[in-house]
Amino acid sequence: MTHLLPTTTAGSLPKPSWLAQPETLWSPWNLSGDALVAGKQDALRLAVDDQRQAGITIIGDGEQTRQHFVTTFIEHLRGVDFTQRATVRIRNRYDASVPTVVGAVSRPAPVFVEDARFLRAQTAGPIKWTLPGPMTMIDTLYDDHYHSRETLAWEFARILNDEARELEAAGVDIIQFDEPAFNVFFDEANDWGIATLERAAEGLKAQTAVHICYGYGIKANTEWKQSLGAEWRQYERTFPNLQRSTIDIISLECQNSRVPMELIELVRGKTVMVGAIDVATDMVETPEAVAATLRNALRFVDADKLWAATNCGLAPLPRAVARGKLHALAAGAAIVRAELAG
Repeated sequence: MTHLLPTTTAGSLPKPSWLAQPETLWSPWNLSGDALVAGKQDALRLAVDDQRQAGITIIGDGEQTRQHFVTTFIEHLRGVDFTQRATVRIRNRYDASVPTVVGAVSRPAPVFVEDARFLRAQTAGPIKWTLPGPMTMIDTLYDDHYHSRETLAWEFARILNDEARELEAAGVDIIQFDEPAFNVFFDEANDWGIATLERAAEGLKAQTAVHICYGYGIKANTEWKQSLGAEWRQYERTFPNLQRSTIDIISLECQNSRVPMELIELVRGKTVMVGAIDVATDMVETPEAVAATLRNALRFVDADKLWAATNCGLAPLPRAVARGKLHALAAGAAIVRAELAG
């Protein structure tokens, strides 16, 4: 990046009410056909403008063209039947009805590439695109074909790599893989999860990121967080191996979380996206609160490797709240940037 402390979001932003029901995950579309295609592009333009007006420097699409960060990608794959459903435990946290893997998985066509080209046309600055990671994908399905989480993860890693290479060719500067499952399935993450993530990022010239968080600000996640104890030390189970991985950027949750900031020391040398915006509250942070989180992080990450971000996606929040949080993020980063320059 061209200056210290670039700012970005973890991924999603709230959708306009004319496109989908606000403050809801998996919300059905309010439009259809050509009107839906146009509406998604209009919403993407609005998301870009909201980021630009707030002063966000690494622009994303706000995930405006997808209902969910995992399932929308899976919908476009062969071998997964969305009519044949099963109830599984998601992230070992809550039960959900999910589609079933019924045959060999494959990607018959690019999934997000046209959307990424549209985003690329909206700004000359750096853009970031998010994809689900292999382990989080397998944790959002019922596997009735491979009967092996690891085997299916390697298949998804291959598919993700194909998509990522085409996103890079479309002009995406940073490709982020979302792996909240890394905070739950520690042994699997270390045994093969990080390796499948590296396979998904193999051969890319674009920067690569992994987003590991404690989830959206929804009831199941906030209740789970209450059970984690006085300190949330899950990151230390996977950070040593992530530090040795080929992934460039590590994204984690820091604002109003109980993550000991010193855990960032475990990935020293990586770029770190520090979550400085709480996604589980409608209260808009002050710029000074954001700045305080970033100053704390600077004890464990070099200034030229620190990015300011949100804890997770903002999709479940009211749009006005999300916009306020984006402005606070940019303003807080500007405070610390000025301190470093001065």
